[in-house]
Amino acid sequence: MIDGTGVISGVSVSHERASVDDIDAACAENQRVAVESLLARPGVKEAYVLQTCNRSEAYVVTADPAVGRAVLREFFLDMPEDVLVEMEHEECLRHLLRVAAGLESIVLGEDQILGQVRDAYEDSRGVGGIGPVLESGVTKAMHVGERARTETGINEGTVSLGSAAVNLARAERDLSASTALIVGAGEMGALVAKALDESVGRVLVGNRTVPHAEHLVEGMDVEGSALALDALPAAVERADLVITATGSSDHVVDVEMLSDAGETLVIDLAQPRDVPTTADEIDGVDVYDLDDLESVTRASRAQREEAAEAVERLVDEEFDHLLTQYKRKRADQVIAAMYESAEQLKTRELATAMEKLDLDSEEKEVVESMADALVGQLLAAPTQSLRDAAEEDDWTTINTALQLFDPHFGSETPDFVSSMNPDEIPEAMKAEMPTAVLEQLDD
Repeated sequence: MIDGTGVISGVSVSHERASVDDIDAACAENQRVAVESLLARPGVKEAYVLQTCNRSEAYVVTADPAVGRAVLREFFLDMPEDVLVEMEHEECLRHLLRVAAGLESIVLGEDQILGQVRDAYEDSRGVGGIGPVLESGVTKAMHVGERARTETGINEGTVSLGSAAVNLARAERDLSASTALIVGAGEMGALVAKALDESVGRVLVGNRTVPHAEHLVEGMDVEGSALALDALPAAVERADLVITATGSSDHVVDVEMLSDAGETLVIDLAQPRDVPTTADEIDGVDVYDLDDLESVTRASRAQREEAAEAVERLVDEEFDHLLTQYKRKRADQVIAAMYESAEQLKTRELATAMEKLDLDSEEKEVVESMADALVGQLLAAPTQSLRDAAEEDDWTTINTALQLFDPHFGSETPDFVSSMNPDEIPEAMKAEMPTAVLEQLDD
């Protein structure tokens, strides 16, 4: 059976509907574990999971979309229904393109999401989650993300949560003589450091692995120091601005550390949270998190609305191309059956002819070449017609071809036929279907 005939089902939990705590609850231990969990479910052929500080999304490929929906509902079983966005095949494809292009981010056009989509792709592929259906969809999304950033101005200005956090800090405080503490030296911490460079008097970088913190400090022009996490209590007391961005499952900066910190601005970019929400109740301590950043970034979003319109057009264009590609794949199984039947007939008739003719090896080659050419020329037009029928969702034509070239559908019904809802199949099409196929659909 030809690959690539399944359909994608998806569920998104994102900042559009969900809080930071909701997104945290929706995330699995890591993306690879989540993909492995989905692949273990019956009927799941492929799986892709994207987990960031703004979203937790899962996609599966199944022969029957009802199976995909059921699997994902179970995967997000403990989540409130009002934070879930369920997507069918075409919605999934368009959404992936929009996510990679930065159209679905808190900071419109931010660059970090493209790398996160790529990392999720590698995680999924590493455990066998990427097959022909998701390969086409996710790689197209990455391509669109790259085009959006090179062909439009959507990533100009505030283009990351790190830079958004620093802009918020500048709006709240005079940073010129401040001591800033960055907790976490990963990708987000590096974005914060880049945005913060030369804006403060001194920078402290705390990280579980001190050499990583040292590397971050060395890349900055401002005076700075690297320190281990056990030195955080003293560093918090000295800092005027604390920006946290670790991957820890526990609070890294707790209430006790901040209780004697005095006037301190804290911006928590982590998911799950690095700082407990109760820290905001301490006198002199102001705590902002990812939910707060969404309103802060609205102004910068307006500056890139014109570029976003260009990206929307780009997404529409690439989405149409991708959909055509998928629809053509759905006809490939019929075309393969057609060529297989023709090849079997050609082989049989050639053998019969060769038995009756006394031909030398050169003459046999001429006859065989002629037979190959006839098959190719005779099937070229129906091949194109079947691909056109698939693009137009003309399943009556495709079903007729299946009966002509493989009346019993081989040993099993093709995925795209078995995934149909019997109630939605036109009566004219049902009339052309073999009894065996109708029985499978009813089951």
